[in-house]
Amino acid sequence: MTVLRLRVPGDKSLSHRALMFAALADGRSRLRGVLPSADVRSTAGVLAALGVDVATEWDDADEVIVVGRGVRGLQEPSTALDCGNSGTTTRLMAGIVAGHLMTATFTGDESLSRRPMRRVARPLAQMGARFVFARDDGLPMTICGGALRALSYASPTASAQVKSALLLAGLVGGVPVRVDEPQRSRDHTERLLAAQGATLVVDDDGVALEPGGRLAPLALRIPGDPSSAIFPLALALLLGRAVLVERVLVNPTRTGALRVLARMGAPVARLDETISGGEPVAELAVERVPGLRGTNIGGDEIPSLIDELPMLACLAARAEGETVISDATELRVKESDRIAAVVSNLRAIGADADERPDGLVVRGSPRPLAGRVTTHGDHRIAMAFGVLAALPGNDIAIDDRECVRVSYPGFWAQLAHVATSA
Repeated sequence: MTVLRLRVPGDKSLSHRALMFAALADGRSRLRGVLPSADVRSTAGVLAALGVDVATEWDDADEVIVVGRGVRGLQEPSTALDCGNSGTTTRLMAGIVAGHLMTATFTGDESLSRRPMRRVARPLAQMGARFVFARDDGLPMTICGGALRALSYASPTASAQVKSALLLAGLVGGVPVRVDEPQRSRDHTERLLAAQGATLVVDDDGVALEPGGRLAPLALRIPGDPSSAIFPLALALLLGRAVLVERVLVNPTRTGALRVLARMGAPVARLDETISGGEPVAELAVERVPGLRGTNIGGDEIPSLIDELPMLACLAARAEGETVISDATELRVKESDRIAAVVSNLRAIGADADERPDGLVVRGSPRPLAGRVTTHGDHRIAMAFGVLAALPGNDIAIDDRECVRVSYPGFWAQLAHVATSA
């Protein structure tokens, strides 16, 4: 059987963090494979507005050079910090700004402006930062940073963005911070800061940061994004094709979707696993499987696959039996209400799905699907239903194909490549 080899864009979470942490380092950092998406460019633009020497335009073949200003060296911006559609930019930079003696206003597009920001503002306010909201809970948001206090925080939900913002505030503010979570969220911040020389202690309940010292500059190659790899893997499984995706991040806090695929009858092999920049990296391979079966998805595994749930729900529409997704209320505060969006769109194309307060139920069927998908400007909704649209016999239109640029600029070309390769 011929195996199609693919690459997916650099990991979005690592791309954001690499740019930010390089800006806080002493010296020049060299970053390769940075995701050339709108969201990551928003982070670069915000850092440039804070006085960091960083390119804001690049492609995935280029090196990005960041000249760090040190942990307390950012400058007060002369204009609002435009975060575009990026919640990661907003929340992590909120922690960084909170530890500087400056005032900064964060703005974003219509979608980002509706997303909740008090979840990060509340604990940062406990540390001593002041927040002013133009609306109840969204952007614009103004932060008055300065001297901060130590914090021990029990987060009500597992949120890598909130955790990272608090750790960064402690780093910049020079105060100890501990964050405990009900489940373990993705740990890229801890890994990358430790690689730069920060002092962190990780245990079963959470993470603690001890302030002090400098951050070393980075020489880092960003691996492929597992949340992007799920789309060509899913299409290959549905088409019965063998695909290998090269050099993908396989951090255990990000591989929940691979475990779900195995339960659905589609094991994903990991080949040539190595460690790069403190993160595990491997090639991911799938072969033809006799068929997919429904499964239950919920509990502690949700944080490790939160971004992949729309695609898993769409896969479930072609699986045998019923798939139940629960404990996923976090989906309601993403770029769209992804629970409502997935269910309404599955129904719109003729699939059998029901909405629940904390998730959804999908009943699979082999019958052809047809209809129009409303993405609400959400890139992951567009890509998940784009996979179903690429299947022979389906007739599915996507209302906003361009929204994928925030995370996967070459998505449609790569999807067509998988669909037409023998």
